[in-house]
Amino acid sequence: MANVAGLNADPLATLRSAAARDPRAAIKEAAKQFEGLFMQELMKSMRQATLSSGMLDNEGTQLGTEMLDTQFAAKMTGLKGGLSEAIARQLERQMGLVEAGKKTSPNTNPVVQRTPLRAPTSAQEFVALHSAAAKQAEGASGIPASFMVAQAAHETGWGRKNIQMADGSNSFNLFGIKAGADWKGATAKVVTTEFVNGQPKKLMQSFRAYSSYDESFADYARLMKTSPRYREVLASARNIGNAHGFAQGLQRAGYATDPAYADKLGRVINTTLRLQRSLA
Repeated sequence: MANVAGLNADPLATLRSAAARDPRAAIKEAAKQFEGLFMQELMKSMRQATLSSGMLDNEGTQLGTEMLDTQFAAKMTGLKGGLSEAIARQLERQMGLVEAGKKTSPNTNPVVQRTPLRAPTSAQEFVALHSAAAKQAEGASGIPASFMVAQAAHETGWGRKNIQMADGSNSFNLFGIKAGADWKGATAKVVTTEFVNGQPKKLMQSFRAYSSYDESFADYARLMKTSPRYREVLASARNIGNAHGFAQGLQRAGYATDPAYADKLGRVINTTLRLQRSLA
């Protein structure tokens, strides 16, 4: 198969690797490659329909014609409003992904999302889905990525219990961060369990909403780094082997009202570390 519009020699392996890191980007690349192949075949068919073989045709001229067709196909591939965009939208719908809305700062504009993302079907898939965003947040906060992925897993039940907007769409709030008076972005109001004087109670709470999981990780890292109440948490988090100390620090700082929060989170962190080792 000829290389079209940057098609790699082993495209399937490349796309599988990209899909594990960023499914939406992999879909766009696959759609672009499909469009490139389609355009090249279209040009080949048009050329065959309009030109007849002559005495001067040989392997050299045929190769030159194929290369020219490939160059033309590459220039016509990936254009705005083209075939690849339609293919990408269809693939995203079939895979349960959301078309990317307009990315905005989580503190300034409403969320542009209406369709929920498909929930991960396993703990391994949850870890793979969020590892890249967690790694970026690690660079911003110093908290190990595995600790943040584990906390997101604990807060959302490994992605099966996401906080939803009023219309049923995903708030992308992986860490259960509430929307205080200083929050200027979109919010999701849901009934949640809070412990008051050691007793669980159902309360209506307002939570922050984002336009992507990446924004959720970035906002969590920002909160941990800028809030004085989590100063000791950051200090303990720098030791990757101190998962229990990190979880205990969060509970002492008042991150959650559940008296068993630290023990539960510590167990999830250990599970996440095992999963990351198996995926490595």
